[in-house]
Amino acid sequence: MTIKLGVDLGGTKTEIVALDPAGEVLLRRRKPTSQGYPAIIETIASLVREAEAELGMAGTVGVGIPGSINPLTGLVRNANSQALNGNPLDRDLATALSRPVRVMNDANCLAMSEAADGAGMGHQVVFAAILGTGVGGGWVVQGRPLDGLNRVAGEWGHTPLPWMKPDEFPGPKCWCGQHGCLETFLSGPSLAQDTDGPGHRDAKQVEDRALAGDPAAQAALTRYADRLARALAMIVNVLDPDVIVLGGGVSNFGHLYRDVPGLMAPWIFGDTKAVNLVRAKHGDSSGVFGAARLWDR
Repeated sequence: MTIKLGVDLGGTKTEIVALDPAGEVLLRRRKPTSQGYPAIIETIASLVREAEAELGMAGTVGVGIPGSINPLTGLVRNANSQALNGNPLDRDLATALSRPVRVMNDANCLAMSEAADGAGMGHQVVFAAILGTGVGGGWVVQGRPLDGLNRVAGEWGHTPLPWMKPDEFPGPKCWCGQHGCLETFLSGPSLAQDTDGPGHRDAKQVEDRALAGDPAAQAALTRYADRLARALAMIVNVLDPDVIVLGGGVSNFGHLYRDVPGLMAPWIFGDTKAVNLVRAKHGDSSGVFGAARLWDR
């Protein structure tokens, strides 16, 4: 039996999943994400080797990354895990593992997973957004991921916050060099800084603090929901997806599903305002399941 191995390289954790041919989970493991390119290669390779040794089976390998591979140069670009940029990740992993490795943007992996058997299953047009250490998006249309000519389709996190208010303009400077990217407003670290000021990066407790009556946390979540609503309304106006799936750590904040669809309405062009906003069925592991499916394409 040939198994399918998927690896999700996140900002804080690197996860592997092993699936049997029917898609059943055989194994899942996580390690902290390593710092530095050689260490990242070794972390991914060791996760694969350890999984195969434990299961006694070899498999195909797919990897989701917070960036993409330039179709002309074969080098990673646009990754907020910046140690990846400028490196031939798929080729280096293929050398380390002695087999071909497929690499795709992590938001596309999320979209593939949720469209296949998650919250987007049965829908024709699925947009999936990652709200985590970084912010990204991915499209699946009629069961197929959209990469685009330059393989940047869905790079929603590096479009500007739409309909900026005077106190938001021009927006914080992004690591990509632009100002006002959605990632600077909607990532977990950005939410933490909006709540507690510069230097804070952990947004995990913001929702709990808001529910406990913390006014700074409540105000930050109100701003966050309003900004997410404007950002997603832009997506509706561009391709009007059947379903919008949220993944990543911030997607676990329950108020988003209650508040954001209504907040989107003023920004949606037209006289119908239907929005199907749902949480990823597979949670913050959805991307790793999509990575395991990269050899199904």
